[in-house]
Amino acid sequence: MDESQVLCACSAYEQKFYLNPKYSSLPGAIQDELKIICVTLTSDVGGVFTMEFEEDGTLYMSTTAKENDFFYDEIGSYLKIKQIRQQHEELLEGLEEYYRAFFLETQE
Repeated sequence: MDESQVLCACSAYEQKFYLNPKYSSLPGAIQDELKIICVTLTSDVGGVFTMEFEEDGTLYMSTTAKENDFFYDEIGSYLKIKQIRQQHEELLEGLEEYYRAFFLETQE
């Protein structure tokens, strides 16, 4: 995982939210919304939730868990990510546009 492309992450183990400082120019309301999304997901299913940009600017969401975490809900995490994609479609598309406009242009 390329840390520079990680937008944000949240850990149920450490009970911490991380927003990559590279994206601190995002409006406060969007940063707050990302925090709510991440914290809610990890409190519901456990594990570690990560949102990161792929090379083409697509926003990828994933969860992982420690090997012996019997409280982690793998099926629930898949369903929660699907729900996030539906409920926050406009926000996620806006984040992808933001990344393409401000970060992909500078790499070329």
